[in-house]
Amino acid sequence: MPRTGTGSIARPGRRIGALVIDYLAATIIATAFLGYDQFALPSEAGLTMFGPMAVFALLQIVFIPTAGGSPGHRILGMRVIHLGGGWVGLWRPVVRTLLIVVVIPAVIWDSDQRGIHDKLTGLALIRA
Repeated sequence: MPRTGTGSIARPGRRIGALVIDYLAATIIATAFLGYDQFALPSEAGLTMFGPMAVFALLQIVFIPTAGGSPGHRILGMRVIHLGGGWVGLWRPVVRTLLIVVVIPAVIWDSDQRGIHDKLTGLALIRA
């Protein structure tokens, strides 16, 4: 993979920007359709407090295999690829998303700036 430009590993700034875009979109959707109230106390919120995270996960799982990346990835000029070539499949986005939701694997990177969530699934987030 090239070190810079198209096809290079996406850098942390873009990754974080895409995460913010995706989570804001998930929060808006959860507020509009799932009754999520960001100002509710945890005792009042019930299961709706997990609405944004559930919508976020669904966005990742649906858009990565179909559009090559989440809406945030695509807006910021990135895409998710399988390092072995070809389609990313269905299980890889599911496992990748579960690892992102756990947070720790997503914030630990190797020397190539690939998160553990991408390394374990054989994926890479590259600049499109």
